[in-house]
Amino acid sequence: MTHDKSGHIQDTPLHEALGKRYLSYALSTIMARSLPDVRDGLKPVHRRILYAMKESGNTSEKPYRKSASAVGYVMMKYHPHGNDPIYEAMVRMAQDFSSRYPLVDGQGNFGSLDGDNAAAMRYTEARLSSCAGALLEGIDEEAVDFQDTYNGETQEPLVLPSAFPNLLANGATGIAVGMATNVPPHNVAEICEALLLLLKKPTATIAEILELMPGPDFPTGGIVVDSREDIEAAYATGRGSLRVRARWEREDLKGGLYQIVVTQIPYQVPKARLIEKMADLWTKKKLPLLSDIRDESTTDVRLVLVPKARTVDPQVLMESLFKVCDLETRFHINMNLLDHGRVPRVMSLKEVLQAFLNHRREVVCRRATHRLGQVDKRLEILEGYRIAYLNLDEVIRIIREEDDPKAQMQAKWGLTDLQVEAILNMRLRALRKLEEIEIKKEHEALSLEREELITLLADEGLQWKKVSLQIKEIYKRFGPTTPLGARRTTFEAKPQVSEMPLEAFVERESVSVVCSQNGWIRSLKGHNPSEADLKYKEGDGPRFLLKGETVDKLIIFASNGRFFTVGLDKLPGGRGHGEPLRLMIDLDPQDEIVDMFVATREMIEKERLLVVSSSGRGFVVALKDVLAYTKGGKQILNVTGTAKAKKCVMMTGDAVAMVGENRKLLIFMQEEIPQMSRGQGVLLQRYRDGRMSDVMCLTLEEGLSWKSGERTRHEQDLRAWLGRRGQSGRMPPVGFPRTNTFV
Repeated sequence: MTHDKSGHIQDTPLHEALGKRYLSYALSTIMARSLPDVRDGLKPVHRRILYAMKESGNTSEKPYRKSASAVGYVMMKYHPHGNDPIYEAMVRMAQDFSSRYPLVDGQGNFGSLDGDNAAAMRYTEARLSSCAGALLEGIDEEAVDFQDTYNGETQEPLVLPSAFPNLLANGATGIAVGMATNVPPHNVAEICEALLLLLKKPTATIAEILELMPGPDFPTGGIVVDSREDIEAAYATGRGSLRVRARWEREDLKGGLYQIVVTQIPYQVPKARLIEKMADLWTKKKLPLLSDIRDESTTDVRLVLVPKARTVDPQVLMESLFKVCDLETRFHINMNLLDHGRVPRVMSLKEVLQAFLNHRREVVCRRATHRLGQVDKRLEILEGYRIAYLNLDEVIRIIREEDDPKAQMQAKWGLTDLQVEAILNMRLRALRKLEEIEIKKEHEALSLEREELITLLADEGLQWKKVSLQIKEIYKRFGPTTPLGARRTTFEAKPQVSEMPLEAFVERESVSVVCSQNGWIRSLKGHNPSEADLKYKEGDGPRFLLKGETVDKLIIFASNGRFFTVGLDKLPGGRGHGEPLRLMIDLDPQDEIVDMFVATREMIEKERLLVVSSSGRGFVVALKDVLAYTKGGKQILNVTGTAKAKKCVMMTGDAVAMVGENRKLLIFMQEEIPQMSRGQGVLLQRYRDGRMSDVMCLTLEEGLSWKSGERTRHEQDLRAWLGRRGQSGRMPPVGFPRTNTFV
């Protein structure tokens, strides 16, 4: 049920009522809370804080005031949503590690890069910064529109005049309903250069803009390691991501030793949490190249990393850290903004810059119009003063003798109400001759200014020239030579993705992999486990016992044709029964493990595998192509119907021997088998009845060997079974096992 405008209750379908209310909530969140305006880069709460601080006289040239006074003033007049969200927004605008150009000049504990919270607002002091002053220039000159506040008692600005390009300078972040925004901060001097380029060349491309404004400039510095093409694509579409790395340097010590010092960390990464994560990884032996971590930071970041040995390559050490902790992060760009305060849309960098220029031109025109009105009013008053001076004695007589001097003067000289009121309110000291001369000079100056204002409002070219001069003034105030102006973030070419040696990430140890028939797996130290270690649950027994090192990979082949990869260092240790392998890989209950083996780095680079299904189809695949670093594995051998993946063997020798359940043996050359990355493969042996039983690789010159009980038997002359791929084969030699297997 809902109420109509007259207050009557109406029956409304629930989905319709909920839809209307959710849409109303979503629009409110998008328009009045979460997304910034492209013109001033502010959300309503930030705009209200800045305007309230200016209105209350808490500006940059005045002494600091308690933050609580500013918060109370904002909550009382403009933002009735509690003091905590207001103070949190105010704190962020004051943090030099959160805002590239702080809009609030704070004094006291406003938090730290470690992630510490700010002190309570009763303990801190604040005032507007010079950047905020530039944002508010002209706010009292009808430069922007105002709206009623929440209680209708006063008015607040819909947008700020924004002589300072705040959106791109400080960036913005927010999450609305169904959409979000994330704009990185930039260097103001570069923004000004890009704006001036657009004024000079409106058809400038993103590539030309990036020549002057190469990318983000984060408050905490860092290094952007993406290519120019990736950055250009992100700014052209308004969406993308950039990789930001910590800045580090090598410090040499005595005796050939060295240490790495991190001096800048990625934006929005709390230093304390970063160190905690690194320490946790180090404790778990996930950082084998690192010997110690020390935080020697004061006001500047100084994070000391001590390598385990002098022979450790510092670049290798840092690359290993970049992979596992927040010394490298991704900043996701999503320039979803309120265009002209009304329509949310994703905008390109050029569109954002042009929107700012259009806003500045509108502000110039509105301020000029306001000033023209003031000049006209003053000229009208000065004209009245001039008439009064020319008829000074008569004016004095009328004021002294007449009952209604205002009406008399209006009738006698045709003066307006404004002129008469100004004359009547004139002080006696203004009747000096010198004052008359000053009025004439002021009248001439204002007349000249009036002509200039009228010309400005009529000429679009002059308006853009005025905007250009204002941008140049901002460049001087916040340019490279100022304390805030120097660029902090630099750019490096995208690093070459070369495979890091596994030893750089895992401590090398000899281990034995034990997997039971029921799929319980564990690793034991060393290559000679004792019988006491090789124990299994009741009803279970041994199946695989493999030797390797912690830097090796365990390759698992399942009956569904999928390969799975698990690092030996990830296997559970200890003297228990281990863990079910199915917890480490996503293997369906109806599928089984066909085979598993340990692969070294050298094997992965050069070895090939022969994979065969029970239907006798298969192909050769490079070992490196079957590696899968997700739990879901990688589908290599496609099987259909009742067929299952049956065998996976290393390609050695020059021929392949296959035997079916029908006891037919076929030998053919390996060159007949194609190499593929995935698929069903080709028919290797044809069966009329039954399926493939076993397969092995061999060298023809050495003959065929097989196990028969405790004996190993051998057949040298293989011409009787040598054929072409896809044939049926012949009965095996005398003494071949009845199990139809080679081992």
